Amino acid sequence: MADAGFTEERARAVLATALPYGTGGGGAGDAAGARLLALGENAVFAVDRLSLVVRVSRDLGVRERAARELRVADWLAREGVPAVRPDRRFGPEQPLAYDGHLVTYWQQLPPPERPAGPRDLAALLRRVHALPEAPPDLVLPRRDLLGGVERWLRLAGDAIDPSDAAYLRARRDDFAAAAAALTPHLAPGPIHGDALPRNVHIGPDGPVLVDLETFATDLREHDLVVMALSRDRYGLGAAAYDEFSAAYGWDVREWPGCAVLRGARETASCAWVAQHAPGNPAALTEFRRRVGSLREDDAAVRWYAF
Repeated sequence: MADAGFTEERARAVLATALPYGTGGGGAGDAAGARLLALGENAVFAVDRLSLVVRVSRDLGVRERAARELRVADWLAREGVPAVRPDRRFGPEQPLAYDGHLVTYWQQLPPPERPAGPRDLAALLRRVHALPEAPPDLVLPRRDLLGGVERWLRLAGDAIDPSDAAYLRARRDDFAAAAAALTPHLAPGPIHGDALPRNVHIGPDGPVLVDLETFATDLREHDLVVMALSRDRYGLGAAAYDEFSAAYGWDVREWPGCAVLRGARETASCAWVAQHAPGNPAALTEFRRRVGSLREDDAAVRWYAF
């Protein structure tokens, strides 16, 4: 069954409970006035009066990932990498549990100076990819790109054709095996894991990296394939992609393993949409578009947000 209980209304109720912790009160009012920035794996709210961003998880099952994201942010601060920072006014020990959900608190960034572009992303990735191995108190996982496929398909339930779910499971297994056998071009190490311009904020001092929950240690090529897939599937222009590759200093499409990581990410992206299919006709339409293009091996089909 789909996780139909995690709605904006539900997340705001959790936010109202979580805000009074250390804020001097006003939780319910601030929750009502908070701006919803995203609703996916987490609900993300901006609370402008407190210069605060609050992330509310779907459930308690992501405690390790949420705690690791906070440690990643602290590590990046020590290394001088421009990235979002935790807000410690709300308890040094985070995440905090509220009524079956986890809450983390982040410093609100100033309004963006302009939209982030490919060159901004490339500059931050060069800094991330130059990082040393993480310290002993921060154990980064491998980039388990396909690890969520089973959960997303389970959440989709009867909303999708069982044969499509079986196809994606088989495709997941094939690409997981192929990815494990890859020989990288770049030295493996810390990566962002979801390297897109939407995860870059342009502040008064320049680009800042946000959304650190997929930080991992793995093939650096993972971070570069994301933009290659954006060019192929999501309408990123060829000139913008070339700008990204030039700024980074290498085009991942020259690497023989690119098609494998691209296929793995396509599989994950298709399954991710499936979880939203129950009760969301636009998501179901997009899922069918994506899985159909994979079945037909048609790399030219454009994919869309919904």
